[in-house]
Parts: sequence; structure tokens; C-alpha cells
Amino acid sequence: MKKLPRVLIVEDEPPIAELIAVNLRHNGFAPVWAEDGEAAQRELDAVLPDVILLDWMLPGMSGLQLARRWRADSRTKAVPILMLTARGDEPDKVAGLDAGADDYVTKPFSTQELLARMRAVLRRRAPEQLSDSVTIGALVLDASTHRVSWRDEPLKLGPTEFRLLHYLMKHAERVHSRAQLLDKVWGDHVFIEERTVDVHIKRLREALGGAGRMVQTVRGAGYRLTGEAAPDAQA
Repeated sequence: MKKLPRVLIVEDEPPIAELIAVNLRHNGFAPVWAEDGEAAQRELDAVLPDVILLDWMLPGMSGLQLARRWRADSRTKAVPILMLTARGDEPDKVAGLDAGADDYVTKPFSTQELLARMRAVLRRRAPEQLSDSVTIGALVLDASTHRVSWRDEPLKLGPTEFRLLHYLMKHAERVHSRAQLLDKVWGDHVFIEERTVDVHIKRLREALGGAGRMVQTVRGAGYRLTGEAAPDAQA
């Protein structure tokens, strides 16, 4: 019997949580409800879900605080998070993405939009069949072991940042628009905003440390990865 994708709904309003749960069950998901951060943490400690639907405004710890906590935990850092909120302004969306959310759904939302966004993040979470390695200067990425190193020092990258770096390194020196990166790295950009790319580029640079300057912004065009920005790129 096929295992249904497990969805943790973190929502303090029971009518909204029940409506989401009913629709998820009818569409092949296994929803679990938690009304606050403490209950959500207990569910996560017991069983990791396939995706988290996280309300921004919660009693106690906010959705932003919970997202940051779970992204900092090695056990939960790879679980996709969709932020649910009535706060639809761009600064709020950016704050949600910066906190670690993979996508952002503004209330009120349709069931079909929510399902489409969930399926998109689940597709992106599916492991890629990659077995190659790429080296540019002192930056080395091994796709088969999912490891990245800079000057022989291991680096810690999240799953999205890893895929983004892998694509940029495989196509070094080329300029890629945000739309191209969404299409090639995320796989389906219909429901994802281009601003998402900027957030993940920022995270990637931070994770790369000294190698972060290899990821360049090309004003008005997009981003590229170049070996010329690294002092020992030709080493």
C-alpha cells in the first residue's frame, strides 16, 4: 500500500485547520494538526512529515520563529515549509522566505492553489539522480555524496542551496535569469515568485563563506558563478 504524504498543519484556528485537513484527505494526503509550536514540536519529534503548513500568527512562538528553529535543526532542516498568512505585502513575504519557508500562501487561498504549491515543493524535495562532481578552483561539489567543500573545508548547504549551486557550477560563467533558475533548479515556477531566487542566492553566498563572491549578480540580467572571483580559482 502506497504511503500517503504526511502533512503537519500548524494552525491555531480549528475551523481553518479542519477545512484544510478535509481537503488534504480528499486529495491523497495524511494531515496531522497542531494548534501551536509546542504541539507541532511534539509531532515532529514523533514522526517527520513530508511537508509543513505553518501559520504565521500563532500563540507563543510565531510561525517565523518556528521556521527559523526548524531550519537550524539538522533533523528538520530539509522538511519543506509553506507559510500560511494573511500578511501579503512583499516585505512580509521576504521575511517568511528569509526565515526558511520554501513558499508562501496568502489567505484567503483556494484549495487548488494550496495543493499545487504543496505538490511543487514535494517535487523539488524528491532526491535527484545525480552522480557527478564539479570542481571550480577550490570549490568542489560531489553530487553523489551531497558534499561541498571550499579549500578542503566542508560546507553545510541546505537542499535548495545545494541544487542551486550544482546548477550554477555545471553552467559556470553563464548568466542565468531568475526565471531560468526557477525553471531549472525548482522545476516548476508557475507558483513560485522570482524573489525566491534572491533569497536563496543570499543563503547560498552565506553558506559558501569565502567562496560566496564566486556567485555574482549581473545587474538587470540575473546571476552567474565564476571562478575568476576566487583568488585561487586556477589552483
